[in-house]
Amino acid sequence: MVFNSLQYLLFLPTVLVLFWLCPFKWRIPILLVASYIFYASWRPIYLFLILGMTVANYFLGIKIADSKDHKKAWMVTGVIGNLLTLAYFKYFYLLEETFIWAAKPFVGELPKLDLKIVLPLAISFFVFEFIHYLVDVYKGKSEPVKDPLSFALFPAFFPTQVAGPIKRVQDFLPQLKIESKFKREDLDQGCFLILNGLFKKVLLADNLALFVTGGFSNSELMTSLDVWICAAAFSFQVYFDFSGYADIARGSAQLFGYKVPLNFKFPYLSGSITDFWRRWHITLGSWLRDYLYFPMGGSKNGRFRASLNLIITMTLCGLWHGAGWHLVAWGFYHGLLLTAHREFSHFREHHPKFLTVLDTKVGHMFSVALTFASFCVGIVIFRSDNIFIGLQMVQKMLFLNGLFNADHNLSTIAGINYPLIFSSILFVLPVFWVGQLVCQEVIKRFPPTQVPQVVRVVYATALIFMIVAFAPDSSPRFIYYQF
Repeated sequence: MVFNSLQYLLFLPTVLVLFWLCPFKWRIPILLVASYIFYASWRPIYLFLILGMTVANYFLGIKIADSKDHKKAWMVTGVIGNLLTLAYFKYFYLLEETFIWAAKPFVGELPKLDLKIVLPLAISFFVFEFIHYLVDVYKGKSEPVKDPLSFALFPAFFPTQVAGPIKRVQDFLPQLKIESKFKREDLDQGCFLILNGLFKKVLLADNLALFVTGGFSNSELMTSLDVWICAAAFSFQVYFDFSGYADIARGSAQLFGYKVPLNFKFPYLSGSITDFWRRWHITLGSWLRDYLYFPMGGSKNGRFRASLNLIITMTLCGLWHGAGWHLVAWGFYHGLLLTAHREFSHFREHHPKFLTVLDTKVGHMFSVALTFASFCVGIVIFRSDNIFIGLQMVQKMLFLNGLFNADHNLSTIAGINYPLIFSSILFVLPVFWVGQLVCQEVIKRFPPTQVPQVVRVVYATALIFMIVAFAPDSSPRFIYYQF
């Protein structure tokens, strides 16, 4: 069951009606059962995985809090147990293939184990939520959760279950204790977010996917210009796809009166790669900062160590995204970008003239364009099937093979008129940039409750019409479902 399916559009209202009609004491059980049904609709057998991990982490949290002499040992045991579970399901085949490749010169071709491992849905997300809980209990930042049903709902909550946002116990569980009343405001804002998310996913991301898939499936035929166009198109596809999911998740949660963290904040308006990671997948970035970068020492031990910590953190971020060396390379690349920006920031502190130039509107626009271009270079590695194809495409992006290096135009490999898509991207980029700025100002000055009802109705009707009229024939799963 996915958010952009008919099943979910029937499932959500059913759960919502039961939730608000039943007494308060039944709300958590209703949501928990609904969340497990949602998870089991994918592969019922893996319901035992999330149940088993929930039980184990529930008792580990209590054990960490109650132990006087072995707190750290219990915490480390829990963290390692969660990571080993993740590694088995997500990285076994990558490690196996790497070992066979490394051993081949010495012992010849080794046979592969046929374990038929299927990556469980959402395991990357709920493992991070469990680790956060155990570490925070150990540090005294969170009390151990004694109510098993509330704790079980924490990782299983179906709006955020599959692809986040990554929740924190301190923010989510207190909301479960409040006997909230049904509010028209929550209904309006929740439905608005869901519609907005469906618009991003079905109309924008899925239509871009048709073009992107055609291009990346024929990477060897693409020219340098082709690669840049496809990279920009995929950058917007993955943004609309993932932020669309986040909007639907936040909207679904708000229908029940709950708030979940914001995960995107206009990332393509960032003036630096550091600012980008404060705006892109915000809950993952803050998790990596708090539970990986800071524990390694952060920036406390000098610039070299800070740079090394950044590179390690982002390399592991790439590995978290999937079992592929091209994803590790993507994370390493972003670590290098963050390190380069950090060093440039130190340089600017001693050269004030740079501040006067870059702080102008023209300077900021140049910084935004450079940040987006840097992101596009990395995204082709992320999107490629393997690291070798990704690096070949980066080579083309750096114009090492010339601007036009093939006897074709993009329409022959992507099935879309080349001049149309090129001019559309040139038009969409500034319009999107200006539109995001306008949205920021509107949100600041006019909360949704102050917008006239007729405006909201017209806006919602327009979104529904465009989704129905211009949606592609099929809508694939959200990109981050695979992580």
